[in-house]
Amino acid sequence: MPKAVIIDGRKIAEETQLDLKAEVDALAKKGITPGLATVLVGEDPASQVYVRMKQKACDRLGILSRGVRLPASIGQADLISEIETLNADPEIHGILVQLPLPKHLDAADVLQRVSPDKDVDGFHATNLGKLLSAKYWEDLPRFIPCTPAGVIRLIDSTGVEIAGKTAVVVGRSLIVGKPLAMLLLARQATVTICHSRTQDLGSETKRADILVVAAGVPRLITGEMIKPGAVAIDVGVNRLEEGLVGDIDFDSAKDIAGHLTPVPGGVGPMTITMLLANTVRSAQESAGA
Repeated sequence: MPKAVIIDGRKIAEETQLDLKAEVDALAKKGITPGLATVLVGEDPASQVYVRMKQKACDRLGILSRGVRLPASIGQADLISEIETLNADPEIHGILVQLPLPKHLDAADVLQRVSPDKDVDGFHATNLGKLLSAKYWEDLPRFIPCTPAGVIRLIDSTGVEIAGKTAVVVGRSLIVGKPLAMLLLARQATVTICHSRTQDLGSETKRADILVVAAGVPRLITGEMIKPGAVAIDVGVNRLEEGLVGDIDFDSAKDIAGHLTPVPGGVGPMTITMLLANTVRSAQESAGA
């Protein structure tokens, strides 16, 4: 059996960003610069890396990047005040609150304080509610959570038609699993969500024409748990002594799957790209462009 076609997330992200750059340039001719604010609380090293990556991507495309760095000791009211200031700033079209927040802060409350019109992460209850109520793709809200949106773009890059396929999502987080299931439903797939209490996980995953794994468990899914020829998307990023590994055991999966994302270099680059896409879309709509 031939080995899987490896889905190059970096290349697809670069191609998508070229299209976005053209849209940013078109806005610039109208005197409009898309603006993204990143709110970073504390000194978490991983969060600092993620924010720098997002800021560099903004710089490449000509998007205004405003970093708001706040001490880990900040109180809930003061953090919300910072967000409300950004909500009212006409130069800012998107607001991203970098997670996780320090434990003394109510992250769920903070995310709901971001204006739905600037919620480029797609986590506000208004946007999630619109996603849940969408029956068809054209009914979706303008802001879709970035990682699920990137996953759909990667699946589309394979040329595999989503409609009518059996899709299995492993993981039920509000960031990936649940919204991704809604997107797949909107594309007319038949969707199963698996989680830690799923009995006989392998029998479920082996039914999948499209398998997306976002469980946060290193190498949870092995080749024998994958349907031959399936599209397998690995959202997991796990730091082990030997380096970064995904939730899919790449070495055994590559001989079974038809298409497979690597870790790193698969879903990750698309997450940032879709964040930029949401920011550009927000700028376009606020300007009536």
